[in-house]
Amino acid sequence: MQPTSRRMNSEQLLSKLIAFDTTSTTSNLELIDYIRNYLDDYSIKSLLIPNVDNTCANLYATIGPDDIGGVMLSGHSDVVPTRGQHWNSDPYQIKSDDNAFYGRGACDMKGFIACALASVPQMVDLKLKTPIHLAFSYDEEIGCVGVKKLINVMEDFEIKPRIGLIGEPTDMKMIIGHKGKAAFKVILTGSSCHSAYITNGVNAVEYAAELVSFIRKMNLKMQQQTLDNSYSVPHSTFHVGNISGGTALNIVPKSCQFEFEIRNLPQQNLDSLIHDVKHYAKDVLLADMRTKYEHCDIQFESIASYPGLDTVINSAVIDYTRLINPVDEMGDNVSFGTEAGLFDQQLGINSVVCGPGSIDQAHKPDEFVSRSQMQICDQMMTNLVTRCTDSFPYA
Repeated sequence: MQPTSRRMNSEQLLSKLIAFDTTSTTSNLELIDYIRNYLDDYSIKSLLIPNVDNTCANLYATIGPDDIGGVMLSGHSDVVPTRGQHWNSDPYQIKSDDNAFYGRGACDMKGFIACALASVPQMVDLKLKTPIHLAFSYDEEIGCVGVKKLINVMEDFEIKPRIGLIGEPTDMKMIIGHKGKAAFKVILTGSSCHSAYITNGVNAVEYAAELVSFIRKMNLKMQQQTLDNSYSVPHSTFHVGNISGGTALNIVPKSCQFEFEIRNLPQQNLDSLIHDVKHYAKDVLLADMRTKYEHCDIQFESIASYPGLDTVINSAVIDYTRLINPVDEMGDNVSFGTEAGLFDQQLGINSVVCGPGSIDQAHKPDEFVSRSQMQICDQMMTNLVTRCTDSFPYA
């Protein structure tokens, strides 16, 4: 165990974590090695689950007994890029004032991870009867990619965490619902020819435009259908984010591609929405394209997907979080995604989203988390550890 004099508070740990540039799709191994060594100093073993090329890894660790489920503290280690943003300080060196800590990842979501790690000495000192699990992932920002490898490993655990606190920035309010998401790249292949003889070709850009128009109509249709006013955007949404195709005005374009996403209310079937788009693309547009040139094609490449979260109001995780969180307040459901839906649906871990900072500060220049939010999260961790010295109240 580390001597008391070497123990770090959440501010000191946040400074350490921000200093690691863990931009999504780059390596997070230096940060993960730091956390693993930190846990090693307290004789806490950790399991690393790497990606295919061993450039990133998830980390999972358990403090306390391993024969009951207990509580999982979950956070992603990656951050969004700073490229193209104007910062008033180095985004990878913590800056602080009387009110806040500034740096990339300060609220999204290294602040939560710092609070969790700062409570580790207390977890060790108090001999927990209820285990606390740490689950830190990679590449969440590009679509909850990395955590899926962790979940695949956890599926084989004989004992899984019973409840999960996913520490995305929520002003420390409990969030019990978020939308799911599926994102695709669509690649259309037509047939090129001179634009003076357009009947000899198949214009991939024009067919892409028809598919984009169909997706837009689907979005308008969603606005008239399933509504859930607990969301600020109370319906599922379709969105096309970019498109490219063609080489010159006097050439009928052979290829065109674009990317689109669907963000679905958790009570609305995502597979059905995807099917509607693919059906129109394949059975209507592609069928027509191939009457003119048999080698035309429309391909869908999955970019990312994750399920929504819809935790019921009387769940164990809500009761438990209310006991430990100084902010006894529910937040509105959110349209952005988190890893909570995956933990809930694939592993049955009853989950809420609750962490320090505001999503309004995330992904922006001069990202920050307030001192008061960190203090509240620290207090929640202290309350959690104290409560975990007793037997877990949920089977």
